[in-house]
Amino acid sequence: MGNVDSLQENLALRNITIVGIRKFSMAMAIISGLAGVVATGEPVQAENLTIGAAHSLKGAFEEILPMFEREYGATVHVVYGPSQTLRRQIEKGAPIDILLSAAEEIEKLQKKGLTRNGGLRTYAQTSLVLVMSTASPATSISLHDVLLNRGARIAVGDLETSALGVITARTLRKLDPAYRDHFRLLHAQHNEEIVNLVHAGEADVGIVYRVDAIHNSRQVRIIDETPGGAYTPVQFGQAVVWTCRDAARNVAEEFFDFIVSPRIQKLMLKYGFDSVPSNGSRG
Repeated sequence: MGNVDSLQENLALRNITIVGIRKFSMAMAIISGLAGVVATGEPVQAENLTIGAAHSLKGAFEEILPMFEREYGATVHVVYGPSQTLRRQIEKGAPIDILLSAAEEIEKLQKKGLTRNGGLRTYAQTSLVLVMSTASPATSISLHDVLLNRGARIAVGDLETSALGVITARTLRKLDPAYRDHFRLLHAQHNEEIVNLVHAGEADVGIVYRVDAIHNSRQVRIIDETPGGAYTPVQFGQAVVWTCRDAARNVAEEFFDFIVSPRIQKLMLKYGFDSVPSNGSRG
């Protein structure tokens, strides 16, 4: 009888040992599997985000977007273009998740029901300025002085494609309702083209956003900070648009919070944008 009891005890111990070994083996297999994934260096699948952005954001985005990609594990693709052009492309169904452009273009999409997050959120501000080539020996003059010279060549944004063109036309119309007939206007698609025209000597002066004049300070210099006779604020807004993919919606919302965060707002100031005060005046 004693031998039987001893045998049963040995079998029980053996079963416990086998179960323990099996559990340990399974645990090691899981750990080994995880280690294998780490060892292979396979990255977690990152969500893509497509942004339609005004050309004025290029300088700041060179620093800001890599920060966002590192911190949020997203891959960002940017389509740069004039604000009006981007807005029209989105209206036609262009595959863009977020639009960052002149605020009034965002508002046009909102009125048509083509935004998915309640519409405009302002994240940056700049203004209109008059610029001249850094190579020009001429002294600083005002836009009023330029308009007295009917032969002056003025580079401006295209009224049909860019928000800059619309805002510039509004400013010039206040100074001279018949400005189109009185001056030699050279129309460009966006700020960069205006800077190039002025720097190359094809235009005597140009009207651009202050942020672009600062970004291109080697090519042009500001000669009139208030070309319309007063500070003309231009706000930039962002919105998730109707063409945003469902899979990108969360990362699009994260980008919203990211770009309006205090540290990114400081970077926007570094690249020449004005602060965005709550009362709408210049910061």
